[in-house]
Amino acid sequence: MKKLSILLLAAAALLAAAACSQEPKDPEVKAAEDLALRVAGKQARHFVFQRVEADSDCFRLEQRGSKLLIQGNSANSMAVGLNHYLKYYCHVEYGWLLGDSFTLPAKLPAVPEPVEASARVRDRFFLNYCTYGYTMPWWQWADWEHFIDWMALNGVNLPLAITGQESIWYQIWTEMGLTDEEVRNYFTGPAHLPWHRMQNIDRWFAPLPQVWLDGQLELQKQITARERELNMKPVLPAFAGHVPRELARLYPDAPLTQLEAWSGYQDEYACTFLDPMSELYAQIQKKFVEKETEIYGTDHIYGIDIFNELMPPSWEPDYLARVSRQVFESLEAADPEATWLQMGWLFYNERKYWTDDRVEAYLTSFPTDRQILLDYFCDRQEVWKRTQSFFGVPYVWCYLGNFGGNTALVGKFRDVGEKIENALENGGDNMTGIGATLEGFDCNPYIYEFLFEKAWTLPQHADVAQWTAMLSDQRTGIESEKAREAWKLLIDSVYVDATTPGQASFVNQRPAIGRTKTWYGNARIRYDNRHLADALGLLLEVDGKNSAYAFDLANLTRQLLANHFDDLKKQYEEAVAAKDRETMDRLSARMLEIIDDIDRVIGTHSYFLVGKWIADARSWGQTEEDQTYFERNARNLITTWSDKDMLLNDYASRTWNGLTGTLYKVRWEKFFAAVSAALDKDGSFDDDDYQAFSDDVTTFEKQWWDECLHTFPARPVGDAKTVAAELYAKYQPLIVQ
Repeated sequence: MKKLSILLLAAAALLAAAACSQEPKDPEVKAAEDLALRVAGKQARHFVFQRVEADSDCFRLEQRGSKLLIQGNSANSMAVGLNHYLKYYCHVEYGWLLGDSFTLPAKLPAVPEPVEASARVRDRFFLNYCTYGYTMPWWQWADWEHFIDWMALNGVNLPLAITGQESIWYQIWTEMGLTDEEVRNYFTGPAHLPWHRMQNIDRWFAPLPQVWLDGQLELQKQITARERELNMKPVLPAFAGHVPRELARLYPDAPLTQLEAWSGYQDEYACTFLDPMSELYAQIQKKFVEKETEIYGTDHIYGIDIFNELMPPSWEPDYLARVSRQVFESLEAADPEATWLQMGWLFYNERKYWTDDRVEAYLTSFPTDRQILLDYFCDRQEVWKRTQSFFGVPYVWCYLGNFGGNTALVGKFRDVGEKIENALENGGDNMTGIGATLEGFDCNPYIYEFLFEKAWTLPQHADVAQWTAMLSDQRTGIESEKAREAWKLLIDSVYVDATTPGQASFVNQRPAIGRTKTWYGNARIRYDNRHLADALGLLLEVDGKNSAYAFDLANLTRQLLANHFDDLKKQYEEAVAAKDRETMDRLSARMLEIIDDIDRVIGTHSYFLVGKWIADARSWGQTEEDQTYFERNARNLITTWSDKDMLLNDYASRTWNGLTGTLYKVRWEKFFAAVSAALDKDGSFDDDDYQAFSDDVTTFEKQWWDECLHTFPARPVGDAKTVAAELYAKYQPLIVQ
């Protein structure tokens, strides 16, 4: 283990000095103490924090009588130390959502031997532009405060911080001469803003209410202040070239380009791009960065992505070099200390175009030490391996892990760990960090915690089996051999696949015979459902203590039933081919019953409630009109994404209570009725029959989000263990036979 340059003081001298000192408290210590109070309540009095000088991020734990001394070079490092104690001595896990909770032991356990750890990388990055749509659009300060604490506890020090940028842009565009109507009609609805920010869509769900702009401005002030308090450097947005099309009215000679419509949207929603080579581009960059700095401050790191899922006007290396240099120079003119952070998603997503010579030209046309690159989807493809480690540009190895907030048990723990170790050894000195770029918070939070622990010299990562046993203790709140056996089975036999877009059971996808006709639908699993049943059975024998335990029971049960549904769908299709109406009717009834049972078990936990998503959205409105607007936007994103059949239909599907029972179930009811009617009519279910069914479902889906069909509970109903045990007893014999 790397030796830490920490000066230790005698216990008596340390505590006496802390008690007698009249000097102002070290702000790092104060920030750590405040975090501990938010996390541990009254028991925070058992922790003593001390900042020490060190040549890298580090922490040290040592028992001093009834107190635990937590030393670190910063509040962020001390937070990691506190989290290590909570997880590996108290067997509790501080979850990333506000509803997550745990109970500490009445008598806090002692740390028998000192524990030391240091950071293996400088940067620990978190979030994705899309997360601000799929998970966080409706968050209030309480949600953010809890989540920022989670980030600190997990050592994140480079968070994406893009809340409130429309509030700045509103000021910029109106000061330049655009009207209130022109600007607010340029923005999309809140849930779709990430794709507006990435130059994909304009105007969808416009106009954006002023109450949103005002609220987000104040929220971002709180977010950035707290993140800096905990030694994070918020990555703020800067100007990427996206402008309102009405800017042509003010600058008729400006080099503006109308981009192609994105992912099935109509041309009216396409974006307008200002050539970065223009003088106007540099002027707008300076205006925005200065205004943003005035209101939110700056740590001089800015996210700009000019070609995300877009084609450059030219693929000539000289052009790519000129445009990236021009963008950097505009940023440097606005902030002489600026560092440009970019997503590496384009090098994966458009990999057939981004050849080595083009990547090198684009990345090396300005100083490498003034940029950071995110190797965005390393769980699928490590771009550093095919680009000579990005030609010396500092980069962060990133695990994506989730698309659209889909709820599926995925994530290859061993593979992630092995890839990180290999990158640390062979990825070059310019690999400066480890990060996560998840599109939405999903039902596998533990793999992200595993990821960030890999950023530290912690011994439990030498053996995944050892780490899994400790994860079991944290999730259940107790040491249990049955729970440990269950989690070993899950890690070894269920978490065996990387994520893909549209990863969800057939329950969540628009019904069809054969493969789903939803563009991104992927119901394939690479594990035996019997292994999942065995793991759930073992966990049900445990007397778990944490809310994480209740979450796990609901999570595993809904996945178990969904997998069984997929098996029955195959049998149903065979019955259709055989025109066996009796079997069709029996199977369709069972499949609808499974959907009801899934809806019931996920209703026991707040994470799985569409009612909470809707209530959170409505909380941003001050009038009934605004509340309905936010609700419609919230419903739209997780269903059709637009107002008609398109590529992104069901992309953001998630197995949530209410959504499952009133949207997914109705679609299957309509499908079963359509297939039966077609067979009764002419003995087959052909393309015309499917099109008629699809048209009917399209109308229904739009009614569901546009007319806000149905209301839903925003709080859990029932006990997760009771319902899970009942459903396990009902379905386990059918699954293992």
